This record gives sequence, C-alpha cells and structure tokens, in this order.
Amino acid sequence: MPLRAVIFDYGLVLSGPPEPGARARLLEISGLSPEAFDAYYWRYRLDYDRGTLNGHTYWQTIARDTGVFFSAEQIEALIEQDVLLWATIDPIMLEWVNRVRASGMKIAILSNMGEDLLAYMRENFGWLDRFHHLTWSCELNLIKPMAAIYEHTMEKLNVSADEALFLDDRQENVEGARAVGMHGLLFRGIHYLQEDLQREGLASQLPPLPDSNPNV
Repeated sequence: MPLRAVIFDYGLVLSGPPEPGARARLLEISGLSPEAFDAYYWRYRLDYDRGTLNGHTYWQTIARDTGVFFSAEQIEALIEQDVLLWATIDPIMLEWVNRVRASGMKIAILSNMGEDLLAYMRENFGWLDRFHHLTWSCELNLIKPMAAIYEHTMEKLNVSADEALFLDDRQENVEGARAVGMHGLLFRGIHYLQEDLQREGLASQLPPLPDSNPNV
C-alpha cells in the first residue's frame, strides 16, 4: 500500500550529534573516566526513558554503582547538561519534515525519551506542533523496540503498518518496527537517506531531501 505516514525517532535523527561542551561538563561534574561514564550512562538509560527512573534516581543509581557521591547540586547540574547534550537540532532533517508534511503525509515522532529532556523540548521547541502525533516513552511506560509503542503510534495516526515508514538510528528499534509490519529504515545520516529510500523503493512517494542548511 502507498505510504501515508513517516514516523521519526528524535535522538540522532532529528537531533544533531551529542553536544561536545555538554559532554565535557558531564565528565567534569561526575568525575568519571570517559569509559566508565559511557558504560554506566547507557546501562540504565532505558529505565530512565521508560519512566522507571527519573532524572534524580537515574544519577543516584549511577553514583551507587560507580562508588561515587553526587550532591543534590551536582545531580541538578548533571540533569541540565544531559538535556543540553541532546538539544541540538539537525536543520536539514527538520526542513525535510516540513516537506513531508506539505506533501500530504502524516508525521509523528516516536522516541525513547526521559522526562527532563521532554520538558525542555516542550518549552523550547515550538516546531513540535508541526507533528500530527508525538509518542514519548516516559509517558507510556513503554520503550522501543516493544511492539505496543509502535502500535500506539499507528493507532493515533490512524494508519496501518504497511502505510507507515519509521526512521531510527538503532538497528534494534528498526527491527521492532519491521516486526509489527512497518517499513523500517536505519538512519545512517542525511547523506545516506535518499539512497536508502531509493533502495527500499520508497523515494518516489516522498519529497526530495534538502541539499543545504535551511532556515528553521
């Protein structure tokens, strides 16, 4: 069936790469080595995204497991810098979002997302209103690649699985989308997306990608 919807992950699809200054400040505040920080940062990230942990309990859990102590002030600073780590937007992708909507497609975001980054985005990213639906894992207590979170998004868009394309930077999340019948593409970067759409036979149904940084 023809596509009727494009569903985007947020992190590293609509967002740019992690902000280097924020990462440097996270390392400084935590006092952890880059290797230890990365290992423990991701160990409990899905629990944060699911809403099982909040920002405070997430960093307290990391402190416990690494044998360090974070004061209340340090935890607030870690939460703030963690938000800023993921707050840089890719303007080319956001322009393509505009083009996809203008073409008549429904658009949505489906993202594993903790409550602190989500609060920042709602306050600062007016462009979220352009989407027909927004699915945030922390509000549903579900995470990708669980089937129910994809099904929820399709139900809200009123589209069937074979009418929806899902873009994500993690292969396991793409496989989760495919498992429920959606078209799923691994997002490898803006420069590869047109090629990947053509390979999957979907490019003709979607507007072309921008070739320069737009004003957004």
